[in-house]
Amino acid sequence: MTSADLVLPPTDQQTPTAALIQAPDAQALELAIGDMHLLLEQHGYVVAVYPTGISPAHERRLHAIRSVLESDRIALLKVDLPPLGVAVLVRQLRQLSICDFSPGVVASAARLLTHYIHAGALLNSVARLDRVPVSLKTHAKSWVPGSQFAVLAGPHPQLIKVGPAAEPLAGPEFGTHLLFAKGQLTSEWVQQTLAPAWKVQAIQECALPSGSPRWWGTGKLVEFASYLPDISVIYQLVSSVRRESCHWCGMELIGDRCGFCSSPLASSENRMPSTGVLNHGAPAPPGS
Repeated sequence: MTSADLVLPPTDQQTPTAALIQAPDAQALELAIGDMHLLLEQHGYVVAVYPTGISPAHERRLHAIRSVLESDRIALLKVDLPPLGVAVLVRQLRQLSICDFSPGVVASAARLLTHYIHAGALLNSVARLDRVPVSLKTHAKSWVPGSQFAVLAGPHPQLIKVGPAAEPLAGPEFGTHLLFAKGQLTSEWVQQTLAPAWKVQAIQECALPSGSPRWWGTGKLVEFASYLPDISVIYQLVSSVRRESCHWCGMELIGDRCGFCSSPLASSENRMPSTGVLNHGAPAPPGS
């Protein structure tokens, strides 16, 4: 992980913590390489998850470490989710890491699990929001004092102006928990309006990740993410997808791309059908 505030507390005593790969200004390259070498010695493989919003220098550091170590046992997963969504995904991968899945399946499961994370935020302005499509009309409305906008970044982008007549954000069609983090915006909309509309089974507050204001374009926000909380459901979901072997590096994978070398499946015959998880939609989680 690239930031300590993206490491959520474990949900049980078995869930392991995550190691931190620090930014160049926080740790010398030689020390970072040594830390990664130690992780490989201790665990055999490393699945490094990082958000699209990290600095270019930090991303180059990740690739430099893997290049210097000349290791094909390091997976670098760049995730296009808001910070709180990334934190949720990382915790789910931590849970999967102690199941009977190979490192390749755990790494490639990240793309699958993003389909089941509804990540968004309540914002006081979308004037500087560039992660989700915003119309000129909506930009103009954001200058009206007191305006608030509910934005869903994934799995399907959506934006609404919050008000009594507003349609709710399209939410999950399966049982989830909701995690939220408050910035400099005083509002109970997530707890009092969004959570009931999405029929979440539980709601919990956490600290706002440091990268959230930059990602959303404002510090006046309340970020949220709904997710599958039950590891047994996540396990069944990952198990239900056909496993393949990467033709390039030999790692086991699910879906249509290797989590370690990013190579696609070798031939169309081996790809999933059009209704598969990573092509045109995600299957319903078991028991939904």
